[in-house]
Amino acid sequence: MPPKANIGRKTAPKDSVEGVRERFIEQMGIVAQGDGVPRIAGRMMGLMIFDGRPYSFSELSTELMVSRGSVSTNARILEQQGIIERTAIPGDRQDYFQLADSPYEAVLIGALARSRKARDTIAKTVEALPAKGQTAPKQRLQAFEAFYSTIIEALETATSNRD
Repeated sequence: MPPKANIGRKTAPKDSVEGVRERFIEQMGIVAQGDGVPRIAGRMMGLMIFDGRPYSFSELSTELMVSRGSVSTNARILEQQGIIERTAIPGDRQDYFQLADSPYEAVLIGALARSRKARDTIAKTVEALPAKGQTAPKQRLQAFEAFYSTIIEALETATSNRD
């Protein structure tokens, strides 16, 4: 098990394993935020990916320097997305969280669902335009729809290759 260090503390040398760990966890928060997921949820996921072990609410709160309420809210989000799961440790009454068996597939499936929704919204907009006129907007929307169709095809390939 790696040594514990609070992620929010900037004490680990950059080239140490702990420094690399801290940067990875923080960067996962930024990546998640870019995907519309709370930053803390991304940090939780990064912590669990890097360390590869279950964490209790208390440990997550301490490691990430956030409230237990924030841990609870973000754990619920990650559980609903199929990225983490609740587990127990024999002899311990606390709930623990760990990466689900297929967390990356859950991320792909979520991206696929969001892409399909975007493509469908664009297609409905194209259909709603009058048959005559509006040629330029219609062409731009159709190109945008084709863009999402390409993304969907790639994501479908990626998810089918994981089976």
